[in-house]
Amino acid sequence: MTSLVNGLGFHARERKGNINLSSEIGIILPTYKEADNISKLIEDIENLNLNASILVIDDSSPDGTAKLVQEKQGIYPNIRLHVRPKKSGLGTAITDGFKIFLASTPAPKYIVTMDTDYSHDPNSIPQLLSSVKENNCGIVIGSRYCDGGKITGWPLSRKVISRIANLIARSSLDLSLYDCTSGFRCYSADFLKVAISSLHSHTYEIQIETVRQAKVRNFKVKESPILFVNRKKGKSKLSRLEIQSFLSYIFKTIAYA
Repeated sequence: MTSLVNGLGFHARERKGNINLSSEIGIILPTYKEADNISKLIEDIENLNLNASILVIDDSSPDGTAKLVQEKQGIYPNIRLHVRPKKSGLGTAITDGFKIFLASTPAPKYIVTMDTDYSHDPNSIPQLLSSVKENNCGIVIGSRYCDGGKITGWPLSRKVISRIANLIARSSLDLSLYDCTSGFRCYSADFLKVAISSLHSHTYEIQIETVRQAKVRNFKVKESPILFVNRKKGKSKLSRLEIQSFLSYIFKTIAYA
């Protein structure tokens, strides 16, 4: 698995922290201009007392996000930091995180992805972890739309866009899920090891691509209800280009199905 990391062209100056921690869980935190949130989020995750390693993938945030992570590294030995040279998209950040964790010795058994703006409650991580273990899943999705899930703070327009995106993905790709696009997830390393070479997304379509790979490879995908809260600090990173990339992925997948 070391070749996964070497093939990305990672340099020592970009990776900071112990890359070979023995942890059951790896937590990927993609960041861009999250100085308002990252320190407290790391503290809240640490307070869960999980057997976890935290990996921050920062796209050279100009607000000092990486510096704040380095300060936390002086307190917690289980934090890793990978700084990329520029803003390169959520999909590549998550895939890079997968590869870094899978190349660790030993690799974690489970990998969690989540937003760093507190739209995803870190206190729900144990719930997702429990579900992936109990159901022997490839992916457990923190779902906003299954029974018990909820969204607060979104304007009607954002809710409509999200619902339409999920409807298109679910019907076009024949997915039996209520929430295909949630980024709060727990993956099994067993699934990622066989799927990683097939993940090529650059932006938010990574959420659909991973679910589709699980279906193709006969890994179970389950949903676990979460409360999604609109960010209170900072600005949303979702752009028109990223919405276009998401729709383009869906239509290309349909065309080649």
